[in-house]
Amino acid sequence: MQSVKEAAVSGKRVIVRCDFDDPIIDGKLTDDTRIKSNLPTLKLLLDRNASLFLVSKLGRPQGKDPSLSMKVVLDTISKYLDEEVTFKQDLKKEQLGRVTLLENLRFWPEEEKGDLAFSKKIALFGDLYVNECFATSHRNDASFIGIPKFLPGFAGLNLEKEVLELTKVLESPARPLVAIIGGAKLETKLPAIYNLAKVADKVLVGGKLMFEVERRSLPENVVVAHDDNETKDIGEKTATLFGDIIQRAAMIVWNGPMGVFEEEKYTFGTKAVAKAVVGSNAYSVVGGGDTISALNKFSLLDKMSFVSTGGGAMLEFLAGKKLPGLGALGYYD
Repeated sequence: MQSVKEAAVSGKRVIVRCDFDDPIIDGKLTDDTRIKSNLPTLKLLLDRNASLFLVSKLGRPQGKDPSLSMKVVLDTISKYLDEEVTFKQDLKKEQLGRVTLLENLRFWPEEEKGDLAFSKKIALFGDLYVNECFATSHRNDASFIGIPKFLPGFAGLNLEKEVLELTKVLESPARPLVAIIGGAKLETKLPAIYNLAKVADKVLVGGKLMFEVERRSLPENVVVAHDDNETKDIGEKTATLFGDIIQRAAMIVWNGPMGVFEEEKYTFGTKAVAKAVVGSNAYSVVGGGDTISALNKFSLLDKMSFVSTGGGAMLEFLAGKKLPGLGALGYYD
């Protein structure tokens, strides 16, 4: 997998599969964490005299939805890059700006279908391709698997960092390694629990998962929350137990909250775990939209060693699965 640092980009137009998929409420951007994750790569390319054709999704529109138009993030991107950004609503060939932003990829149904003809249409707008969106690299979308078939493909700086950090967890962790898995999606979290149990010293399971895994045969080093608060949060005994285990960790990987932290009554468990992670001397890797939202709510996100932009992608990587977006760049060759 070649790095964008190795790409000869001067005088070239680079198609960057960005991650601008930050939360939008009432038509306004409420957080720009993901947008910021793209900036080092975009600024590197601009500094090396490249022009940019930026593509991303925003939310989960069913067809064209004006409230999820990329216009919502246009000014923010322009401000951070200190460049005028040309907005493009269609795939017609016409004059482009130094930085051009394409409309929401998911306004085209071909994107989620992995349609190679659609990939080729986008590829015609550039000379090189860079994937800077780890968070959706577990999808077979046209913007991941198709464009590198038509253009030389490179990994963005943040995508490289994501892979490096998560590989470290699986292959060369500091010990004791403690994994914390919460949330509610058993079908995506269970494979990660089993795979992490092979490499971690302890795997702590909370959130709604605590009720869904209780009848399953789990490895001995998996510790499932054993008391709860109205089934919407882990209980105090579990929070104390988890805290004691976390305090002894040298490395921590965390994906998924311990309860329904959005409701004040059920913030205790997630906050207790977050404070334990911060209070430990461990190197911490955290990811998942809900986990990041919770840590932002508690003003603790900047206390984590590494924040992954990936939720599902992070889990699939930790479960040992191959991510199509990485495969398209030759990562598994």
